[in-house]
Amino acid sequence: MSLNLTPLDSLHRELGARMVPFGGWDMPVHYGSQIDEHNAVREHAGMFDVSHMQIIDIHGSDSTRFLRRLLANDVARLKEPGKALYTCMLNPDGGVIDDLIVYFCDETWYRLVVNAATAEKDTAWIMQQMHDFEIEVQPRPELAMIAVQGPQAIELAIAQMNEELGKACKRLKPFSATWDASWFVGRTGYTGEDGFEIMLPEADVPDLWKALAEAGVAPCGLGARDTLRLEAGMNLYGQDMDETTTPLVSGLGWTVAMEPAGRDFIGREALEKQKSEGVPQKLVGLLLEGRGVLRGHQKLHAGDEPVGEITSGGFSPTLQRSIGLARISADAPQNLEVEIRGKRLPVRIVKYPFVRHGQACIEL
Repeated sequence: MSLNLTPLDSLHRELGARMVPFGGWDMPVHYGSQIDEHNAVREHAGMFDVSHMQIIDIHGSDSTRFLRRLLANDVARLKEPGKALYTCMLNPDGGVIDDLIVYFCDETWYRLVVNAATAEKDTAWIMQQMHDFEIEVQPRPELAMIAVQGPQAIELAIAQMNEELGKACKRLKPFSATWDASWFVGRTGYTGEDGFEIMLPEADVPDLWKALAEAGVAPCGLGARDTLRLEAGMNLYGQDMDETTTPLVSGLGWTVAMEPAGRDFIGREALEKQKSEGVPQKLVGLLLEGRGVLRGHQKLHAGDEPVGEITSGGFSPTLQRSIGLARISADAPQNLEVEIRGKRLPVRIVKYPFVRHGQACIEL
C-alpha cells in the first residue's frame, strides 16, 4: 500500500532524513541525530512536520451541543474565541477512540486536531454521531501543520509571520489560538516546551519551513518527538491508551468533565460504573534504578506477583536515565521490578512529568 506524503516530503529527503512509515504516512524519524534534535528543542528551538495530523472543522448551530455529547471533556468551558481543550473521544464502553485538541472559534465553529493513525476511524465515528444535530463535519486535508517548540520557538516563529498575526501571537496565552485568513496558530504542543502549532495551506508550508531553518530552528523527526513527549509525561495513543482502556486507568481522569451531572456524553455510564466499582489500574511514571532501557510491554512485578506492564519507555536525553510510563494495579506497592531480557531490575515509581521547560521534575 502506498504511503501518504506531506508537502515537505522532498525537503525532508534533501536534508537526508531517515524516512519511516507512520500512521499511513512516510515521515522523518530523524535527520542524523535524534539526541541532537531532542536537545535543540529543550535548549533552543526545533520544528516538526505534523502535517499527517488530521484537522477537522465542525460548523453549525448545534456545534456546542454536539461536541458536549461527543467528547469526554466539556467544550462549554471554552468561553473565549481561540481557547483550546485537551480531551478524549470515547466509545460507549468508555474506551478511548482517540485523544485530541479542540479549539473554540465561535458558537458555530470548532476546530479538532486528531491523530494520523486514527484519522479515518475518527472521522467515520464523528459522522455516525451527527444525526439529530444541525452541524457540518469538514475535514481539512488541504491544510498542513508545523510545530515549532522550544525556549526560543515563539520569538523565531513570530518573526516569520505578517505584522498583524505576529502581534496577535505575542499576546497569545497557552492553550489558545489566533488566526487570520489563511494561518491558524495555536500555543500548544507535544514536547513539554513552549511553542506554536501552525496550521496553514499546503502551498505555504515549504517557505515557512525554509525560513525557520534559516533562522536557526532545527528540523526534528518522530524520534525526538517521542522522547520529548515521554519526558513531558504525555500519553501516546495506541501505547498508553486505546479503545480497550478508559481515561481513568490511563492517567487522563483530569480530561473527563463529570460535572454538570446532566451532560450525557458518550461513555459516561461506563466511567461512572468504573468509578463506583473502583478503578482497577493506574498510570505511573517509572525510573529505572541502574543500567538498561525501559521499553513498552516489559512486565512489572512486586515480588512474585505480576502487577502490570510498561506502556511507553525509553532513554531520557535530558535526565540521562531510562524512564517510562506504566499501567499497574491500583494497589501495587512502591517497590517494583521490571523484567528485561530475563532479568529483574528495580524501578522507582515517580510522579510525571519527568521534565518540563528543560528542567528535571523528579529526584534522580
